[in-house]
Amino acid sequence: MNQRVSRFLLSAMSSAVLAACSLPAWAVTLNISLDADPGKLDPTQSSMLNERIVYQSIFDKLVDLDGEGKIIPMLAERWTVSEDQKTYTLFLRKGVKFQDGTPFDAKAVEFNLLRGQEKTSLRRNELKYVSKITVVDDHTIKLDLSTPFAPFLSILTDRAGMMSSPAAVKKYGEDYVNHPVGTGPFVYEGRLKGATITLKKNPDYWRAGLPKVDEVVYKIMPDVNVAFNNLRSGQVDISNRFPYKEITNVPANASYTVLNKPSLGFRGFYMNTGKPPFDKKEVREAVDILIDRNAIAKVVYNNAVAAGHSPFSKAQFANGPSDVPPKVDLARAKALLKAAGKENGFSFKLTLPTTPDELQVGQMIQGMLRPAGITVTLEKTELATQIEAGKAGNFEGLFVGWSGRPDPDQNIYDFVTTNGSLNYSHFGAKEVDDLLHQARVEGDQAKRKSLYDQAMAILVKEVPYIYTVHDNVLFGIAKSVKGFQYVPDGVIRTATVSK
Repeated sequence: MNQRVSRFLLSAMSSAVLAACSLPAWAVTLNISLDADPGKLDPTQSSMLNERIVYQSIFDKLVDLDGEGKIIPMLAERWTVSEDQKTYTLFLRKGVKFQDGTPFDAKAVEFNLLRGQEKTSLRRNELKYVSKITVVDDHTIKLDLSTPFAPFLSILTDRAGMMSSPAAVKKYGEDYVNHPVGTGPFVYEGRLKGATITLKKNPDYWRAGLPKVDEVVYKIMPDVNVAFNNLRSGQVDISNRFPYKEITNVPANASYTVLNKPSLGFRGFYMNTGKPPFDKKEVREAVDILIDRNAIAKVVYNNAVAAGHSPFSKAQFANGPSDVPPKVDLARAKALLKAAGKENGFSFKLTLPTTPDELQVGQMIQGMLRPAGITVTLEKTELATQIEAGKAGNFEGLFVGWSGRPDPDQNIYDFVTTNGSLNYSHFGAKEVDDLLHQARVEGDQAKRKSLYDQAMAILVKEVPYIYTVHDNVLFGIAKSVKGFQYVPDGVIRTATVSK
């Protein structure tokens, strides 16, 4: 074991011991490993999946998701939607308090939604259609939208719907990111940066009989193999990552199980349609039909992903025929390249994340494109650098995936509409724009599904983005853990978990 890993484990173990000292001997601690250290502990400032995992223990949301990805009540126990789909009336749960003892009510919801719309908030685009907020009474709030927006309730199942204590936000100001206060099952206790985040049981939680453990400790373990060894040894109860190569090696007497179920996300890469060679759709289509998704799923991910060809996994209602990967067709690819004036092939640079898995995917893509005369140069960069290159259009191929959201709109609209905030391919087609706009203002799910199918029929031919696979929710869970509930958003919910 190298010195860096040894120091990390010693640091993590020391903080866990210190935290445990403040609890009685009979107290139960749930240990969860995370593969990256969460940043700011404020939902309005969040941009990481691992932050969302920690938030679920601290903050309740207005609405939540169940195991099938359906929207269910949480702090809003019921709601109505007007016939024109522009007014949402939420009826809030009574008797709920924030962890600082202040009441949760309609004014608190108003405060949080207005805060989410501020220029400094990363939730402002999600809440931009909320044009008016009316506090009807202490437990009823009316939200008027400037336009019908079908994904609205779905957005409230995530950070835009998480409720912070107004009193705490006012008390701590900019330092609230280090003093989060919600209505959730666990209260923030403290953190050792890069090592642990510790939460204690909320004794006044509104859900009777919950939570079931006394403490939650998140242990930061970037190396998936270190996390796996801690799971096997009992130092970790749940790991948010699991080594792909170990999925098929679980012994019958193992002390852990593997959760391996569909998620909402996708992986793949953008092609810059604003510059040669990807300004020609024949070139993009040729690349698309040269990639063997099933081989990538098997070799790199040990089939813990689903080969895909769209932004919609099987966990979403918009999943359709476009998600079936095309058969590899070298002859047709060469014909397409000839039609585009690239019969002798071409070269391009594919920018990748720094992880070993993505590098292996890149190497496989290199090999798959080579028979058509396409030379791929791989360049590894940090995610922040990739995002900046995407925004500036300073790339040829850019491998950036998406963790996924419950509503299909959140997996496609900003990625492919003209001037969309995540449209790094710089692709634009009015017909696609029109179909996706109709889908986000249409309230009938079957009609929305049809609109997404029509949009994907166009995108399959235009190919601004190469979809490769859909991630699975892949957790390692100790057999001593009871009450764990899978939700396709890939976020660990701790309230119902016991040991």
